[in-house]
Amino acid sequence: MSDCESESVLSIDSSTKIRKKGIVYLSSIPKYMNVTKLRELLGQYGEIGRVFLQPAANPNLKKRPAKHFTEGWVEFERKKVAKQVAELLNGKRIDSRKRSKYFDSVWNLKYLPRFKWVHLNERLAYEKAVRKHRLRAEVSQVKREANHFSSNIVRSEKNKMYQQTNVNINVRQRLPEEEFLQNKNSVPDIESRTEFLSKLF
Repeated sequence: MSDCESESVLSIDSSTKIRKKGIVYLSSIPKYMNVTKLRELLGQYGEIGRVFLQPAANPNLKKRPAKHFTEGWVEFERKKVAKQVAELLNGKRIDSRKRSKYFDSVWNLKYLPRFKWVHLNERLAYEKAVRKHRLRAEVSQVKREANHFSSNIVRSEKNKMYQQTNVNINVRQRLPEEEFLQNKNSVPDIESRTEFLSKLF
């Protein structure tokens, strides 16, 4: 292999060096901020890859989803840029123009070392599974309560019907032990036996 070929291989290896990506965490998202606006504001400092904003919990499911987000993650294509952006912007105003929606809002940024997008996906999947499990438990609890309530209603209706009909059930009680033994031990008269046998034959 000649010197020219070895130099070209080295230059190819250095150009194909994988750049490590950096992720910045936003602990609070101002109102009216969305993914597009966030890309526009942070894209000035470096190339942005993926962005995820956690939507605020909406207790009323009938309404459309809320546009407000609670926290977010921004992936920069270069790790160095992510560190610089977090150091430079943390604690600074988002927009210095007085008429801007974000004039009173401040950046809350933190660079996450050794954090990858896969970790975020795992966390989101875990939270989704926990929510699903909690929802199933609540639904089963409500079903049990409803079944118990309906069975109590049926039982009370049966009791009412029984009381309205006033059915008197004559229950024959057992003989006391002394009377039972007397009847068992008493020997019938011979005359009564002969009468009984004569009636049979």
